[in-house]
Amino acid sequence: MFERILFNALAFSLFVIIFFVMLKKNDTNYVAILILEAIGIAIGFIELLVKGNFGIFVRILTYILSVLIPIVIIVMAKYNIEFSESVYMMFAKVSMLFNNNKLAKSILLKATKLNVNSAKVHVLLAQIYEKEGGMRKAIDEYVKAIDINKQDYDSYYRIAFLLEKLGKKDESIEMLDNLIKKKPDYYEASELLGKLLCDQENFKEAINVYMNALRYNPNSYEIYYNLGIAYTRLNDFGNAKICYEKAAQINSFLYNGYYNLGLISMLYDDLDEAERFFEKAVEGKDVEADGYYNLARIYAIKGEKEKAINYLNLAVELKAELSKKAMTDPVFISIQRFIPQNLSNQEVEECKMEEKEIKAKKHLEETYDIAGTISKNEYKKMNIPKEPNIEIEEREKEN
Repeated sequence: MFERILFNALAFSLFVIIFFVMLKKNDTNYVAILILEAIGIAIGFIELLVKGNFGIFVRILTYILSVLIPIVIIVMAKYNIEFSESVYMMFAKVSMLFNNNKLAKSILLKATKLNVNSAKVHVLLAQIYEKEGGMRKAIDEYVKAIDINKQDYDSYYRIAFLLEKLGKKDESIEMLDNLIKKKPDYYEASELLGKLLCDQENFKEAINVYMNALRYNPNSYEIYYNLGIAYTRLNDFGNAKICYEKAAQINSFLYNGYYNLGLISMLYDDLDEAERFFEKAVEGKDVEADGYYNLARIYAIKGEKEKAINYLNLAVELKAELSKKAMTDPVFISIQRFIPQNLSNQEVEECKMEEKEIKAKKHLEETYDIAGTISKNEYKKMNIPKEPNIEIEEREKEN
C-alpha cells in the first residue's frame, strides 16, 4: 500500500514538471507524454482504490508510463536535447530506412512549420533534397542550419560542394577559403579547394592550400599526390617527384603516381628507375596500357627488341590507339613491322581518373615528347631544380 501511495505521489510530481516544461518551451508535442503519464497514474490510482493487484505486467507498464518516460524527458531537457527534434528526427530516419523519402521530407517540413528551431532538422532535410537532385533547395536548408549553428562546418562544406556542382566555382572557392580560415584542419575542404584552384590553373595557390593541409594531415598520401599533380603542371618536376614518391611510400597501390614517376625519371634520362616505376604502374587499370607502352620504349632504347615488341603488343591489345602512336614514334622504327594493326573494334574500358590526374598525365607525356626532340640534359638544366625539397620550401614560407 505504501509503495502505491509513494508511486502516485512521484508520478503526479513528474506530471506537473512535464506540464511546466511544455509551457516553458511552448511545445504541444509534450501533450502526448502527459497523456501517457495520465494513463499510468490512472491505472495506479485505480489499483490503489480497489486495493487489488493487476499483475506484474501492469505494474511494469505503469512505472514505464508514469516514471521512466518522464524522467528521460526531464533529463533530455536538462542537457538541452530537444524532445520535439528527437521525435521528428526519429520518425524521419525510420522513413528513410524504408526508402520513403517523401514521408521523411513531409515530417521534417512539418517540424520546421511548428517552429522546431533545429539545425539537425534542416541538415537532414537538405540531405534528402540532395538525394532528389534538388541542389538549390538543399543549399537553402544548409544555410538555415548555419544560421542556427554557426559552428556547423559540415553544412558550410556541403554548400561549397553543391555550388561547385552547379558551376558556381568562384562562389565555391570563396566559401571554402572562408571555411579553411575558420577550421584549417578540415581536410575535405582543402582537397576540394585545391581541386578547384587546379581547374582554374592557379597551381601556386593550390600548392599553398595543400601545404597548409599537410600540417594537419602529415600522413595523407592524397595530399602528397595532389601536390605532385600541382607541381607537375608548374613544370617543377623535382618537387613533383618528391611528392609522388612520398605518396607512394604511404600508399603502395598508387599506380597513377608510379606512372608519373616513370615519366619524370625518363625526363631525367634514368631509364632503369623509370623501368621500375612503370613495372609497378602497369598493375593499375587506368595506366596499364600506357605503362606497357613506355616499357616498350625503354627496351627499344636499350636495344632489347624482343622485350620491346612483347610490351608494345600488350599495350596495343589494351589500347588500340597506341598502335597509330607507335607507328609515328621514332624509337620504334627498328621494330615498326611488328606493331599490331586493325584493332579498331577493341572494347575500351572506362577511365576512372579525375580530370586533374588526366591533365597531369597528359602534360608529362607531352613534355617528354617535346624534350625528346631536344637535349634532355639541357632540359634538366633549364627547368628541373637540382635539389628540390618541400621541407625547405615550407620553412622558408614560415620565416
